[in-house]
Amino acid sequence: MKSSVPLLDTITRYIIKRKGKQMRPMFVFLSAGLCGTVNESTYRAASLIELLHTATLVHDDVVDDSNLRRGFFSLNALWKNKIAVLVGDYLLSSGLLLALEQDEFKLLKIVSNAVREMSEGELLQIEKARKLDIQENIYFEIIRKKTATLIASCCACGASSVNVSEEQIKSMWAFGEYAGIAFQIKDDLFDYERNNATGKPNGTDIRDQKMTLPLIYLLNHSGSIEKRWIVNTVKNHHNDAEKVTKLIDKVVERGGIAYAREKMLEYRQKSLDILQSFPDNEYRKSLELLVLFTTERTT
Repeated sequence: MKSSVPLLDTITRYIIKRKGKQMRPMFVFLSAGLCGTVNESTYRAASLIELLHTATLVHDDVVDDSNLRRGFFSLNALWKNKIAVLVGDYLLSSGLLLALEQDEFKLLKIVSNAVREMSEGELLQIEKARKLDIQENIYFEIIRKKTATLIASCCACGASSVNVSEEQIKSMWAFGEYAGIAFQIKDDLFDYERNNATGKPNGTDIRDQKMTLPLIYLLNHSGSIEKRWIVNTVKNHHNDAEKVTKLIDKVVERGGIAYAREKMLEYRQKSLDILQSFPDNEYRKSLELLVLFTTERTT
């Protein structure tokens, strides 16, 4: 990540000091250990994934016009959109060059596919958000592409780095995809939890006019008059705290949260079932614990 441009190095240091949980590299290392022996290729895979993930977060903050990331100012808040976009491009190209310079073409193929799918997922969500006509199958397609594909690529890259069969790589991809879908549903559920300070639900997704699974469930189990009220609230009153709270209360009351949690546990179990076909060792146990953490976390 080092550069001859002082501004870029300053921004890089800011990013490194505020790194997150680094769960995605964990998926790389544990998947590699499950399928073989961690080696230099595994480290390159983990670096490539983390560079890509960081680049997408930087770009997401620009797209969402977000000024905060993990409780700190985002790059676009401090250095404006133009610089943030260029830094995201730099991080992405650094990761791709890392793979190319080491002839890691399998890793490059896996990750390039993930970048394409993530872009498609984001655009699909934007397209559907305009009309608020997201059905459950479209929602799952969006989160599969936007979130689950990156976690799937972590697991596939980890397996690929230790030179296992294509069948095993595909199994690890499927494991990561199911775990990623469960992870995103958990993320969506946070929006309906009450803030400790105010006692009110967060409602961030509704304010951003994002249709998530609990809300889609409510829409699918409402009559035409109530549907119009829901759509009107999301489209025209998403900044009205009282109306958003009323909508969230309705979601809870009608079983939207319970349904979403049930789906989350279903996908979590699918991911854990795939692990059963691998040797019972410390890597498998750690992956099982990591999947449980992603669905039981409180932040």
